[in-house]
Amino acid sequence: MSSTATPASRIDRYFRIAERGSTVGREIRGGVVTFFTMAYIVVLNPLILGYAVDADGQYLGGGAEPDLAAIAAGTALVAGVLTLLMGVVANYPMALATGLGLNAFVAFSVASQMTWADAMGLVVMEGIVILVLVLTGFRTAVFRAVPAQLKVAISVGIGLFIALIGFVDAGFVTRIGDIAGTTVPVQLGGDGNLSGWPVVVFIAGLLLMLALWLRQVRGAILISILTMTVVAIVVEAVADLGRASEQAGGWALTVPAWPDDIQAPGFGTLGEFSLLGSWDRVGVVSVLLLVFSLLLADFFDTMGTMTAIGAEAALLDEDGNPPNPERILVVDSVAAIAGGAAGVSSNTSYIESASGVGEGARTGLASVVTGVLFLLTIFLSPFVAMIPSEAAVPALVLVGFLMMQQVTEIDWKDPGIALPAFLTIVLMPFTYSITVGIGAGFVSYVFLRIVAGRARELHPLLWVVAGLFLVYFAIDPITRLLTS
Repeated sequence: MSSTATPASRIDRYFRIAERGSTVGREIRGGVVTFFTMAYIVVLNPLILGYAVDADGQYLGGGAEPDLAAIAAGTALVAGVLTLLMGVVANYPMALATGLGLNAFVAFSVASQMTWADAMGLVVMEGIVILVLVLTGFRTAVFRAVPAQLKVAISVGIGLFIALIGFVDAGFVTRIGDIAGTTVPVQLGGDGNLSGWPVVVFIAGLLLMLALWLRQVRGAILISILTMTVVAIVVEAVADLGRASEQAGGWALTVPAWPDDIQAPGFGTLGEFSLLGSWDRVGVVSVLLLVFSLLLADFFDTMGTMTAIGAEAALLDEDGNPPNPERILVVDSVAAIAGGAAGVSSNTSYIESASGVGEGARTGLASVVTGVLFLLTIFLSPFVAMIPSEAAVPALVLVGFLMMQQVTEIDWKDPGIALPAFLTIVLMPFTYSITVGIGAGFVSYVFLRIVAGRARELHPLLWVVAGLFLVYFAIDPITRLLTS
């Protein structure tokens, strides 16, 4: 029977597509949507890493001038390979790429103290430590020890977080800045009002997406992204808006215009790392503290992300665990190592993958599609640059709503779980950090169990995790104390 099986049936069995209630078409659409939603990282990562200099005044790759093309090629390469691995090995609809926040930390807090090679060496070390924790079962054990309702809170908090990311990336919400007399940190639009064609594209795209979703149109998210990309290209051709950093009313990141030329990719950052150089440069204590900061952020970001995606895809078991959690975490750990070894910072799972899940993705086939598109981006990055964030991020707002619906699964009448859940949910968007929200939830949950005289109910690993987060929150004074 297997000898006469069609390629489609073999793919279905391998990825368990029908078993998870999906189809090949939905998986392909989901993979494409995930790619479009997070393709911005190929443009954004070079802007974050490429213009920062290390302690010796050198740019990433060891040159005296920025090499954004090499960073973009390395970013796309690692994202493509590791996302493929997530699909084939873990069979999970979750894509990976250079972690935002982590790359800024590496650029401005780590590389500023040493060479770029030393900084990327620390990223490799952090990935190795995480891989060891996975292979020994520690990382999975911690994940299983988290109460189910706290996992729900993590998913809901991430939903609000990615919705905020969508509004901010579209320019619908902006930061006011440190202005005397200012009473609020954010505002509507650039000056308290909505203005500019890019915001119009975002609003129109969001309304189109919501309308298609309400009418249960297949491919609603993908149709909206492609439609508004075409609209954005026409708007740019007529109005010549440019980038927001160059003139008011411009596009946030990517200018939607037909590419002038296509250049051959270069990989100047690959292999540019040194495992032990940082030890001599900044000392053992500083190295350990920097690795710890990277480790904790990577460790819990992925746990929250895979839970949120599993919840949205209805893949979690009764304890809130996704299928094959060990394989998911192994691939994610290898991604951290690969990102450092390729000189593009730690790679991690992306919550934007939820947009593909919202389109119907339920298996690793969607990740395979996303991975292949990332690899093609190495050669076709000018075409990816045609898609402005204003056309893609409405998907994050819609998916944020879908993830928010899980909030009813939390027992809001029990303050012992409701208060930690509340802190977890609100602190993710308020601090712009998944790790901070998870940490606040863990620490407050342990604290309230102690106050209620129910400390014996706590899993031993929750004590360990809460203690680690206390260190994480106090990392700055601890660093000053130990290095002074």
